Amino acid sequence: MNPFLLSVEELEKKARAVRRRIIHLNANSPAGGHTGADLSQVELVTALYFRLLNCSPDRLNDPERDMYIQSKGHAVGGYYCVLAEAGYFPESWLETYQHNDSKLPGHPVRQKTPGVELNTGALGHGLPVAVGLALAAKRDNNPRKIYAITGDGELAEGSNWEAALVAAHYKLDNLIIINDKNKLQLAGPTAEIMSTDPLDQKWRAFGMEVTECQGNDMASVVSTLESLKPNGKPHVVIANTEKGAGISFIQGRPEWHHRVPKGEEVGLALEELNDE
Repeated sequence: MNPFLLSVEELEKKARAVRRRIIHLNANSPAGGHTGADLSQVELVTALYFRLLNCSPDRLNDPERDMYIQSKGHAVGGYYCVLAEAGYFPESWLETYQHNDSKLPGHPVRQKTPGVELNTGALGHGLPVAVGLALAAKRDNNPRKIYAITGDGELAEGSNWEAALVAAHYKLDNLIIINDKNKLQLAGPTAEIMSTDPLDQKWRAFGMEVTECQGNDMASVVSTLESLKPNGKPHVVIANTEKGAGISFIQGRPEWHHRVPKGEEVGLALEELNDE
């Protein structure tokens, strides 16, 4: 069971707190960050850790814990902020993000950060491992669920689609793939760089059950994820989000893929989030 079980209203407040942390985190990073990607996934990861995932900081090695894979590893900053809020490591660690000898490097590293389940960053690796974990759980009659969040550009990697074939073949209905579909990637709109649409039809053709939600609307995220039931098919949730969601001068702008707020931008962003 999730140790928090927050209501939708409480989750919305938590998401705002996570966004404030993201701004502080990236502004303090000596090596940059991925502010846009961090912000687009906030509702998704917040809902998982504060309502849905059967895991907690005191059960890091529980063989029946649910597992979350941050497949879009470049959005690790937002992931760290959620883990800190959930008590997986001291909040003070956030001040060391990407500093020398930090336990919070620029991509997830399981050996460094409590709560991280898989080293990711090279796109296309997270989902195949999630499929392997889900298959192992099925064969062991383990009740755990495996969740993985993927990004837009990541779906151009063929390894994801090979993994999808395996997931459907073995009827891995304990696997939940969440597409953070913010429609932007490194250099511009996904539709112009490498279009994946119609994404829902592609996933269905690979044997998946597909659901869509508004990924920056907490009520939509929660109701969609909680509606998923075992039915012999892997689940794909296409979460329609906006890159940089929550900050007016960041959202929807591709240059914030690998940019961090500096100077007066920090204050402006926190003002929009009602930072006190």
